[in-house]
Amino acid sequence: MSEYTFKLPDLGEGTVESEIGEWFIKVGDDVKEEDVVGTMMTDKAAVELSSPVSGKVVRLAGEPGDIVAVGAPLVVFETGASGATPDTASDDAGEQPSSKESAATPEPAARQSATAATPAPAAEKPRGARIITSPAIRRRAKELGVDLSRVEGSAPGGRITRADFDDFVNGRQQSARRAADKARDTVREIKVIGLRRVIAERMSAATREIPHFSYVEELDITELEALRKHLNQQNPERRLTLLPFLGTALIRVLKEFPQCNATYDKERNVLLQHDAVHLGVATQTPDGLKVPVVRHAETMNLTNLAAEIRRVAEAARDNSAKKSELTGSTITITSLGKLGGIASTPVINMPEVGIVGVNRAVERPVVHNGQIAVRLMMNLSSSFDHRFVDGYDAAQMIQRVRELLEHPATLFID
Repeated sequence: MSEYTFKLPDLGEGTVESEIGEWFIKVGDDVKEEDVVGTMMTDKAAVELSSPVSGKVVRLAGEPGDIVAVGAPLVVFETGASGATPDTASDDAGEQPSSKESAATPEPAARQSATAATPAPAAEKPRGARIITSPAIRRRAKELGVDLSRVEGSAPGGRITRADFDDFVNGRQQSARRAADKARDTVREIKVIGLRRVIAERMSAATREIPHFSYVEELDITELEALRKHLNQQNPERRLTLLPFLGTALIRVLKEFPQCNATYDKERNVLLQHDAVHLGVATQTPDGLKVPVVRHAETMNLTNLAAEIRRVAEAARDNSAKKSELTGSTITITSLGKLGGIASTPVINMPEVGIVGVNRAVERPVVHNGQIAVRLMMNLSSSFDHRFVDGYDAAQMIQRVRELLEHPATLFID
C-alpha cells in the first residue's frame, strides 16, 4: 500500500489559486479513477476535477470555501501499489516502480463540466447513491424543482452532464405540454347567452360606472335571534329569516335617509328619490342571480313582508315571476345565508344607489354591559353609489339599522 497525492493542477487563465467549491467525496470513500472528486471555483466557472487514480481517500485539503494554491496537495489517496493504480499495474512484475518513475507520473488536467468525451452508457443509480454533477446544474435543478436522483448521468461514474440535464428537463416539459394538451381537449365552450349574458352585462356596467363605497358594521343580534326563534315557535308554518327584520329596519331608516332610496336616470342625468320602498331581494336561482321586487314594502308589517319576500323569491326560482316583479326596485337587500362569510362587498343593482346584505352570524365572546359574555354577532355589509351618497350618510344609515336590530322591540314602535 502507498499514498498518492493529487495536487491542484493549473486551471488556466493565469490562475494561481482556487477556492474549494464542493466535495463529492469524503475521507474513507473508495474512489475509482476518473470519478469526479469535487469542484474548484475560478472567477468564471466551477471546474470539476477527476481522480487520477483508484484508491481510498485519506486526506482532503480543506472545506468548501478554503483557498488552495496551484500545485498544493488537494487529495491524498491510499492506493494498492506505490505510484501505480490497480488498472495500470503489471500482472507479471512484482517489483514496485522506482520513486523516479512514480514522480514522472503526469498530473491530470482539470476538466470543465461542459467538456466531455463521447459519453459512456449511463449506469443505473443504486438507492442512496451520491449524485455527481456540477454546482451550476445543481443550482438550475433547484430553480426548476428537478429531483437530480431521477436524472441519468452519461459521464463516467454516472456524472450528470449539462446535456443529460437538458434532455431530462425538455422531456419533462414535453410531458407537461402533452398533459396540458390533453386537458385542453376537455374544455367546453359555453356561450354566454340569456340571463347569464344579462347578469354579466349588468355587473360589468355596475362596477364600471358606479364608484362603489363599501361599509361594514358589526352588530349584536342575540336579542333579535331570540325574538325570531320565539316567533317561529308561535307560528311554525311561517318561519321567519333575518331578511324581513332587515327589510323592516331598512324601511324605517330610509325615511331619515331618502337619498339612499333612490334610482339614477343616466339618460336624463336625474336622481329620483322615492317615497315608496320597492324592496329588491337578491335571489340565487338555477338560472343565475335574480332580483324580484316587493312593491310598497313600506305598507307591510313584519309578517306580510316575510310572506311577500318568500313569494317573490319562489316565483323567481320557478320562473313564474312576472316581468313587473323583476324590475323597479329602489333598494336591494341580499344574503348568502349560511355561506354569508365574515363580510362581503355587494355590487349595486343598477339603477339603484344602495344595497345592504347580511353575513353569517357566529357566537363569540365580547364585552357586554362591562362583562365578558358570549353573544351572537353578525356583520352588515353595504355598498353605496358614492356619486350620490356620501360616506358619512351611508355610515349613519347603517348604524341606525344596527340600533333597530340590536333592540328589536323598537321595530314595532312608531
